[in-house]
Amino acid sequence: MADDKTKTDGRDRGRVAAGEDYEVQHLSEQTGLSMEQARVLIRRYGNDRQKLMEEAKNFRA
Repeated sequence: MADDKTKTDGRDRGRVAAGEDYEVQHLSEQTGLSMEQARVLIRRYGNDRQKLMEEAKNFRA
């Protein structure tokens, strides 16, 4: 039986999947960094979206 896509709860919204290009691209667009810089942040600080946004501000400075 296929997954029911209408029954989603957003548990994953606080994380960035580094293996998914569209997620890394979204992070790079939000922060103004390149995709490679966004990947560096993910490797360095983990995949917590809030932490990555904070660190991106410091990274640009």
